[in-house]
Amino acid sequence: MTGWLKRRRRAVGASGDDEAPAAAPDGAPHRTATEEALRVASRLHAFNRYELKYLVPVDQAAAIRAELGERMDQDPHSPVGSYGVWSLYYDTPQLRFYWEKIEGLKFRRKLRIRHYGDLDGVTDESPVCVEIKQRVNRVTQKRRITLPYATARQLCDDREEIPHSPGERAFVHEVLELVVRLNLQPTAITGYQREALVGRDQDTGLRVTFDRRIRGRDRDFHFGTANPENRFIVPPHLTVMEIKVNERAPYWITDLAARRDLSLIRVSKYVQSVESFGLAPRSVFHVREEDLPSPATPTTPDPHRTTEVLHS
Repeated sequence: MTGWLKRRRRAVGASGDDEAPAAAPDGAPHRTATEEALRVASRLHAFNRYELKYLVPVDQAAAIRAELGERMDQDPHSPVGSYGVWSLYYDTPQLRFYWEKIEGLKFRRKLRIRHYGDLDGVTDESPVCVEIKQRVNRVTQKRRITLPYATARQLCDDREEIPHSPGERAFVHEVLELVVRLNLQPTAITGYQREALVGRDQDTGLRVTFDRRIRGRDRDFHFGTANPENRFIVPPHLTVMEIKVNERAPYWITDLAARRDLSLIRVSKYVQSVESFGLAPRSVFHVREEDLPSPATPTTPDPHRTTEVLHS
């Protein structure tokens, strides 16, 4: 047991609660550990949502985006066209997080470091997000903080406490406890190109993303690695369309999916990457591309035997 975890457990005590809070300013009532944790979490980038995923042939995606564009806007934070999303996932040596997903546990978590944009020029100072993504029944919850890349590696790889504000304390300690207690290790990287739309008017909580060229690798876990290779973990003629809502999907968008005969699926990019490299049983998506040709796409070699440079 590391010195940090020993100190943490002494601070938590037998009850499992955090250490007693300091005196509240201006005569405010003392908060319990739970109340303090909730207050701190509210300062982080945190949100809950429901997610629906569909497989869309690439040659149909443009028409669907155009129809969505009649009711939605381009995400103002994303560049024209698409942007890269790269995620490094951590798991136990026994792939605990993978198996929790496969077995459909009602509560499960994943830890990842995520970079938005191209990987060209990634340095120790490049901003990344350290994120805990968890599922509680049907609700997806995310909490994350933005850190320089070197600091994120110090936290997740070196398992060292990093400088943080009082509002980030609970989250930083949760990450540390996970990586130390579960012996988390870098396990897989996924990368893809994303286009995002956001709802307007009464649909302001709606977000739709299109992820294509979904790739992964099981080594070279530094984002700045020169010329790393990866495999397609979803056939490249397919796009994953994801509908994300705070409560309920608008009727018009589920009607669109039904009219276009879109396939509702449960797919995890992390799971696909783990299975693609033989770390666990293969999924139904791992078929030869020539066995599932797109009508507009010529027959090509097996995408799982084709490697490509992540920077391409």
